[in-house]
Parts: sequence; structure tokens; C-alpha cells
Amino acid sequence: MDEQALSEAIESLLVARNPRQMQVARAALPPGYYLRAARRLHDIRGTVLIGTGFPVAGTFETDGPVGAIALYNGLQALGARPVIACATPLAQVLAGSYRILPLERDPADDGSASAARWLADNQPSAIISIERPGLAADGRYYNMRGEDISAQCGVFDPFLTLAHCPTIAIGDGGNEIGMGNIAEAIAGLDIRVAVTPCDELLVADVSNWGAYGLLAFLGLWAERDLLSEFSALETLRYLSERGSVDGVTRANTLTEDGLPPSEGEAVIRELRTLTGFLEAAA
Repeated sequence: MDEQALSEAIESLLVARNPRQMQVARAALPPGYYLRAARRLHDIRGTVLIGTGFPVAGTFETDGPVGAIALYNGLQALGARPVIACATPLAQVLAGSYRILPLERDPADDGSASAARWLADNQPSAIISIERPGLAADGRYYNMRGEDISAQCGVFDPFLTLAHCPTIAIGDGGNEIGMGNIAEAIAGLDIRVAVTPCDELLVADVSNWGAYGLLAFLGLWAERDLLSEFSALETLRYLSERGSVDGVTRANTLTEDGLPPSEGEAVIRELRTLTGFLEAAA
């Protein structure tokens, strides 16, 4: 199939389960959004900033960091210099193994000044947000239950709104950075919709899976099976041992938004099949 058809197949696959009505979000986006976003990362060099980490129950959830690590590994393998932006405690957890930009929240500052300084100093080639809380219209952050989590959120929104490079955001519910692109279309969902926009919005049933959709294209173009070089289960174990919780159940389990790891592994297998790295099952 051609690249547009492949993108639309990926877009359908990644919202097929539809637990949080991301098929509504998909319908609001012009088809081919995974292809368009991946093209912005094709042959990219220099710094790529990857923001992630959704605060849950005093720690961080599994959805987001797994995909961020997958993107970090894949982009680094292709010659870029990724940096993960995240807040406490995830920043401390990852600091020993990855380049980290710690995110903070200062009640006296909306984060714009520090973001502008970092952007000017580092001149990133692209910025990706994956499962990062996005500001609602009232300037606060909310979780899927409608609870105000502003006090626990480091600020990442200004890195996208002030950037002079391509910005990509991945979300799975409507309260994440990037959902401002389709805020009106998803206003009827049971969520406090985020209003922060991006250049290309990607949706998936689990945000981690959106990272895999991008890597499917990048691996195809590089003729390298990037998804086979990454283990979602091993990454879940790595994070679980360091205090992660499932964003839905709030339990320290090897799950993503209430789904067992076998669901994510099935998505990866299907993506590898769609891109020709794995033979279709008979």
C-alpha cells in the first residue's frame, strides 16, 4: 500500500479499541496525520525534546514514559539527540539512563520565561509531547477524573507554543497537550479538554502506542525494524520497579490504562506487519 493508505491503516489500528472515544478525535483530524508527523522527524538531526509524565497518586503513570523511551531510543539510533522533559519524581527515575530536562511549576511564573531560555540555548529540531497534561481553558491542569492536578504538574506547554521548530503531540483522552487542535470537536467527551495546540496531533487508545506509530514510519524509511529493538514489557518492568502506576487503576502493575501488556505487544506486531518487517499470520 502507499504511504497515505499505510498511515490511515495505522490511524484505524491505534483507535480500534476506543475506550476513551478517540475515534471521535480521529474523525476530527485530516487523515494521514501519522504520516505527516513522521515526515517532520524523517532524517532529523540535532536535539529532539520529548515531554512526558502524567502525575498520578503522587507518582507517575506508565502511559507516556514507555512511549517516550521508545522514541528516545529510536531517534537516537537514527542520529538525533533526544532529551526527555519530565517532572519529579519521573525526572529522578530516568536521570541515570537518559538525558533529562527537569520540569517545574512555579506559582509565580507560567513557565514561559524558562522555556524561552531553553529553546534559545538549545535550538531543538523538533518537540514531541506524549501524554503530558495540557492546560484547560481556565489555566489549570486536570486528570481524567476531573480532579485539579495543577500542583503536581511541571509545565511543558510553553515549549510547544513558543517553539520555532515542528511540534508533535500524542494523547488518548482529550486533556493532553495538543488537544487544543480539536478542542471544539471533542468538547462533548467526559473530560476537561486541554487547549494547548501543536503542529501535528496524534491520537491513540493508549498514548504509548502513538509513539510506536511514528517509529513504524521512521523504521520503514530507514529500512530498520526499530520496533523489534524495543521491548515495551521490559520498559514497563523498569518503570514499575521505580514506582510507576497504571493511570486508570492507580496500581503498581505492568499495565497501561488498565490494559495488559499483551495489548501493546499486539499493536507492535500489527505495525511491524503493516510495514513489512513481520509476515502476516496465516
